[in-house]
Amino acid sequence: MKKYAIVVAGGKGLRMGGEIPKQFIPVQGRPVLMRTLDAFHAYDESVELIVVLPVAQQGYWNELCREYDFRIPYHLADGGETRFHSVANGLAEVPDGETDALVSVHDGVRPFVSREVIAACYESAFRERAAIPVVEVVETLRCLESNGAEGDSITVDRAQYRLVQTPQAFRADVLKTAYRQEYRPFFTDDASVVEAMGVQVKLVPGNRENIKITTPFDLKVAEALLSD
Repeated sequence: MKKYAIVVAGGKGLRMGGEIPKQFIPVQGRPVLMRTLDAFHAYDESVELIVVLPVAQQGYWNELCREYDFRIPYHLADGGETRFHSVANGLAEVPDGETDALVSVHDGVRPFVSREVIAACYESAFRERAAIPVVEVVETLRCLESNGAEGDSITVDRAQYRLVQTPQAFRADVLKTAYRQEYRPFFTDDASVVEAMGVQVKLVPGNRENIKITTPFDLKVAEALLSD
């Protein structure tokens, strides 16, 4: 079965505090986004990669590809106003006729997703139409009361919650139909878009190392993971 991976990399790096967008920052001598694409290529070289980048960043990305002699094949799509619109643009690169194909959507700044997790997401999506990787919550959770004040909150049962990761994988026809909906602010990931049209999303175990690199601390963790 044909597999696609839409890798969304539209971050501006504001939380990093620097001028270079977080997906381009080198970790152990290689840009984060390249390491993310490496992970999918290592899982299966036949996966068709679709990289979604803001138009203003594409020239810099092309320079990096030349500098690092990056040769993994991919399609390039333009980033949109929100993540929803960026994914929709990437999804347009998947032919409409391939209704039985599998499509995953992954954050460009999650370079440490394991082969096992990628495989599990695709396999579950094949059986169940929609699948996302999750990990257990290990810290105590508190829920803020309606006024949002930090001093007015209650403890909740963490066993009832999971932290959501990517890649989130779907049957192509399901994801394409979902992204024909009008954008709504609560569409924070692809699972929320698919669920809005009544499709149940299955959970598969993620890998704890599959962090999203968004802060300087995350970069330190990434460097440590690559040093092991």
